[in-house]
Amino acid sequence: MADFKQNMFDQIQKKSNVQPDDIMKVAQSVQNADFSDEKTVRKLVKQLSSLAGKPVSKQKEEKIVKAIIGNQMPKDMNTLSKLFKN
Repeated sequence: MADFKQNMFDQIQKKSNVQPDDIMKVAQSVQNADFSDEKTVRKLVKQLSSLAGKPVSKQKEEKIVKAIIGNQMPKDMNTLSKLFKN
């Protein structure tokens, strides 16, 4: 399991230049977050966008927020990646 986590962090850092410590800080900050609350989800999307240095268009933000609130998040990384690219 530790190898999987490290590999995941390495891939995220390689593709987005986001440090594992920053990811952990965000994860801890949303540990008890209400992902059915639109305001909370929008704040998280903006925080992650800023952290990654990748602007998210209003249209993409809407798509991501609706997917999270509607509990329709993809279960695998390839599908998740496509959601963020579209």
